[in-house]
Order: sequence, then structure tokens, then C-alpha cells
Amino acid sequence: MSGIAKDGPVTMAAQESLPLGVIVERRRIDNPWKEHSWRPVAVFTGAAPRDPAGDWAELRHGADWAQYHAGTLPLELFRRETQGYRLNLSQEPPRLFVVMRTGEAADSRHEVVPFLVTACPHEAQDYLDSGEELVEPVAMPPEVIAFVQAYVDTYHVDEPFRKRKRKGHREAGESFARRPRVGRRDDGTDTGR
Repeated sequence: MSGIAKDGPVTMAAQESLPLGVIVERRRIDNPWKEHSWRPVAVFTGAAPRDPAGDWAELRHGADWAQYHAGTLPLELFRRETQGYRLNLSQEPPRLFVVMRTGEAADSRHEVVPFLVTACPHEAQDYLDSGEELVEPVAMPPEVIAFVQAYVDTYHVDEPFRKRKRKGHREAGESFARRPRVGRRDDGTDTGR
């Protein structure tokens, strides 16, 4: 999370990354068109690198469900998204958002593939709005909460609200100030161009 600068103090980079393992659950459902559903159920730190499109490791299973370590993805934090991180941290409980895509690619062995993990609810909403991806919230582990909070504490800058002052129509530069094609002289007669 932090590196040591040449002069000695510990600093955070403007962009931080933390690898997270994604746990995906396959559950049998009662539906005439589908046998089962997929959804992310958790993330964890300290995950070994694992390609989401490659082999998945089964973690546990029951009669109608199974959970897999479906891939390791980086949680990336950016300075421009600190407002979203603050909003997320203010919720009870804070969430991470896992974005999954259908595994329709020729090299994919799975029906769905984890694509992104984000702590920014605004970014998650953008993916949700597209309708192309499955976006599900999962609980943010305590060590990830600390990671995101440290980043926000370092980089977030509150921007004061500034109300726009409206300009009068004369102050706007008289954008419609051309002479009319036909006008009137002081004596009331028409002028032409």
C-alpha cells in the first residue's frame, strides 16, 4: 500500500491497487429456462493469483450450491473517485461491487467471468446502467475498509459548493446584436440592405 520515497517518509501513490480473490456461487434455481444462477458472494485479501477465465478452485459445496475462487482481481483506487469512496465508507456496512460478464468468449470455460472489483458506487452504477454486466455488492472486509479509508484520508479534498452567478442578457456579449435586415429610421420609414 505504501512505498518509501528517496528522502525517507512513507507515502501513498496517486493510484493504489490491492489484489482480491473473488468468490462466486453457483446455485440451483427453480426456473423453467435456467437450471442455476451465478452471483459473487464475497471477496478476500491474500488471494493467490488466479485468472478468472481459467480454472476455478472449488471452496465448498452443498446439495444445491457450490462456491468457487473464481479469480483474483485488483481493487484499484484513483484520486478522482475519492468522493465515491467516502460515500461508500459512510454506509453501514461498506460494500465492494463485483462486475461479472458472460463467458461467451471462445477461451472462457465458464458461463460468467469476474471482470472488475470496485469500491466506487458511481463506477458500479455505470456498469449496471449498461445492462451488459452483472453487478453485485459484497461485504467489504475490515482490512479493505482500512485500505480504502487510508487512501481517502490521504487524497480526498472537499470542493466547496459555488453557486453559479447568472449573467444578464446584456452581459452575455450581445450574441444577437446584429443589425436587422429591415429596420426603421427615426422618421418611421423602412430601411433595406
